[in-house]
Amino acid sequence: MTDKKAKAIIAILNRILETELAGVVRYTHYSLMVYGYNRIPIVGWLKDNASEGLAHAHRAGEMVTLLGGHPSLKIGSLLESEKHDIGDILRESLEHERTALAAYYELLKTAEGHSVLIEEYAREMIVAEEMHLDEVNKMLRAPGDLKPFKD
Repeated sequence: MTDKKAKAIIAILNRILETELAGVVRYTHYSLMVYGYNRIPIVGWLKDNASEGLAHAHRAGEMVTLLGGHPSLKIGSLLESEKHDIGDILRESLEHERTALAAYYELLKTAEGHSVLIEEYAREMIVAEEMHLDEVNKMLRAPGDLKPFKD
């Protein structure tokens, strides 16, 4: 792999690291803002997402150092919408997960033909993110609605 290609991949990995860390903060905040009858399982799900985001951030950082780069200390975009209805939280989560998924696809495209390790890492993360997007999408559907949620 050329230095130029490695630098491009490191830049994407650092953006992924920042995005995943923003997810940790976002999901932790959301878990504190849930009220109502279904609070306990939703808070548990949000905390699990925060933990998963931290694990994803750590893996991205490990890939950065594997390539000889320096992991970013920044955190991705955080926007306080002041909307704490479960539907609003889920729609914001959907958008966050789409951002992460797009970055993993960009990583895959950039690494193709240059690093099987990075390609396989990107594919594995794409599968995880797409499954998570599906989970959020199903949570946004009305009970019994089989059609995917469209925002």
